[in-house]
Amino acid sequence: MSPVTPDHPSRPGGVRADDRSVERAAPRRRVPAPRAGESPRRRAPLPVAAGVAAGWAALTSYLPVAIVLGLVQLGADSTTLSGTLRTALAGWLVGHGVPLHTDAGPFGLAPLALTALALWRLTRAGVHVSRAIGARDSYSPRQALIAAGTVGLAYALLGALAAVLVGAGGPNVSPVRAAATFAVAATLAALVGATRTTAVTRLLSTRLPGALRDAVRTGLVAALLLLGAGAGAAGLAVATGGGDAADMIGAYQTGVAGQAGITLVSMAYAPNAAIWSTSYLLGPGFAVGVDTAVRTSEVSVGALPAIPLLAGLPRGPVDGIGALLLAVPVLAGMVVGWLLARRMARLAGPEQAPQRWGGLLAPAALAGPVAGVLLGVAAAVSGGPLGAGRLAQVGPVAWQVGVVTAGVITAGALLGAAATRTLTRSPRGNQPRRRDPEPDRRDLS
Repeated sequence: MSPVTPDHPSRPGGVRADDRSVERAAPRRRVPAPRAGESPRRRAPLPVAAGVAAGWAALTSYLPVAIVLGLVQLGADSTTLSGTLRTALAGWLVGHGVPLHTDAGPFGLAPLALTALALWRLTRAGVHVSRAIGARDSYSPRQALIAAGTVGLAYALLGALAAVLVGAGGPNVSPVRAAATFAVAATLAALVGATRTTAVTRLLSTRLPGALRDAVRTGLVAALLLLGAGAGAAGLAVATGGGDAADMIGAYQTGVAGQAGITLVSMAYAPNAAIWSTSYLLGPGFAVGVDTAVRTSEVSVGALPAIPLLAGLPRGPVDGIGALLLAVPVLAGMVVGWLLARRMARLAGPEQAPQRWGGLLAPAALAGPVAGVLLGVAAAVSGGPLGAGRLAQVGPVAWQVGVVTAGVITAGALLGAAATRTLTRSPRGNQPRRRDPEPDRRDLS
């Protein structure tokens, strides 16, 4: 049989069609080999990478403070550039939780909007340092800790330097306190970014028990729902008292730019107001001075400073239709219980056995303590002194907020999860019953 067939046509030189891919193969890309004594991938020195990342995080969180306080002091006759920058530096320290000791007493009420901005930039610093040292997707907790620790050390030096500069011509600030606070905040925030970049978070999530993972997720959602409800209630209160807030802002004879700056300062404290409002909905409430209380059952406050943020304070105890606000935390717990049950049923799939009660109720019960810890920490950082005397105590009591949140969310999540599990039919039970195959009639003959 001739080798020349339609499947194998003749080729000059005896080259087959099967050899075309070898002849016409694309040339390979040539990669230059590294020089002698040079690593294939250059890495930045760890101190340099940490210093640059920490400095950039400090600069990007300081500039908004300088701009806002510059607007506030724009109309003052005695304002100087150095004084404005030093005042902004003092506000930047307060935003990190470092108190200032002034003639009127300690000032330590941190604007949480600035705190959130600084923590976000420090998280990105942890990401950049981890990438710079070549630790991306390395699954190495050691490299994540090293990256976060160096960022924390560099940021602590910047905090101590800022405290020295502020104390040279203004309020008294402890450099040791500033360095320690900056080191803890920067290390924890950078560790979040470093663990995500090095994939340590993925490694830890696979090693945690499934019930604990579901509890952490559910507790986080519950805390966010409560904070969202508190933010909505605070916004509604400020909107209804908008006339008083406008009068307070207009009382400051600072011109249009100064009033815009005061408005921005008030907006920087909006997260504080949301947390206080959440504590108000939960029951413990908050204080705006020594021996004062703002709760759903009691409102006892004295003379207050002309701060626009305080224009939305309630006038008295909750009554009438406003009592429905007391059901918001329980409803939030029921919602997260419903979401938990639906998620676990969806992950089980129609072919799997129904979820056991223990596997469902265990994460629902643990979600309450998780949410309690989160809101307790939020309540602790949202308060602080506004001076000596009456205003030495402002904000909620952290342990009360944490305990009440844990109890309310636990009860609501258990109720919502159990109700969803009981009222929802098993996906397996909704499948049509399979019929037995009919016998082949040919086999019966």
